Order: sequence, then C-alpha cells, then structure tokens
Amino acid sequence: MSEYAHELEVRDASGLRLAVAKARFNDHVTSGLAAGAVEYLERASANYRVFDVPGAFELPLIARKLIESGFDAVIALGAVIDGETDHYDHVAHRASEGLMQVMLETGRPVAFGILTVRDEKQAVARSEPGPGNKGAEAAAAAVETALLMNALAREQDID
Repeated sequence: MSEYAHELEVRDASGLRLAVAKARFNDHVTSGLAAGAVEYLERASANYRVFDVPGAFELPLIARKLIESGFDAVIALGAVIDGETDHYDHVAHRASEGLMQVMLETGRPVAFGILTVRDEKQAVARSEPGPGNKGAEAAAAAVETALLMNALAREQDID
C-alpha cells in the first residue's frame, strides 16, 4: 500500500502529460506535498515532470507557461502560512485567483494544491505521508479533471 495516496481512487493517466509546479518557499511542507503528488502520479502511470518555483505567488505564471508548453494539466503546490503581517492574505488570495484565471483562460485543469493555513502545525499535518496528504489529493483532482476534459473534447469531435 502506498505511503501517501492509499485512500484515493487511482485512474489511468498514461495518456496524459502532467506538470507538478512546487513552490520552494516553505520547502519543508511543499516537499511533502510533492512527494504525495508524485506517488499518486506514479501509481496512475502518468507522464509527468516536477518544476521548482520560488513561491506560491509565482505559481500562476508558471502554470500558464506549462499549459502553453503542452501539458494537459498542472498540479500547483505551495504553502502559505499565516503570520504577523498581511502578507498571507495577499499571497493566498492572488495565488488562488491567478490559478483560477489560468484554468479558465486556457481550458486546462490547474489543481489547487496550495495550503492556506493558520499555523505551521496545520501545514505539516496536511503534507505528511498518509491519508489527507493534499499533494496527492491535488494530483488525483488534476488527473480526473484532465481525463474528463479529454472525454468531453472527444464527444464534441464526434457530433
């Protein structure tokens, strides 16, 4: 049984080209998210690459470039932990808004795997191996959505 993604239904992603965009900021958390995502993608037989990004704020720009480069979906992973300033509010909101914009403008899935938490303990709990790893959950969502989008595109081609 897998360490990260054992409770998730694994779909065959062998026909998909997927990108994992992982923020380096809060790497002690994002590395666990990436490990969960990669484990899920391995189990799904996915063709994938992992890209390091400076932080969550840069994820929308990189996600857009990855989609434009031919990836079927992007799994955006980051961790924004509340602190003493308003920085948390700005980064969390803009990263979320930016990823949604990329998804809607490109018509390609961008899985939201950015933790927006109140403290480091919450972030670590959501990035550890086992059930509840949000990186694995984001990878599963990206695969399922990309497969659905491809199926819908095939139906339109038939009509």
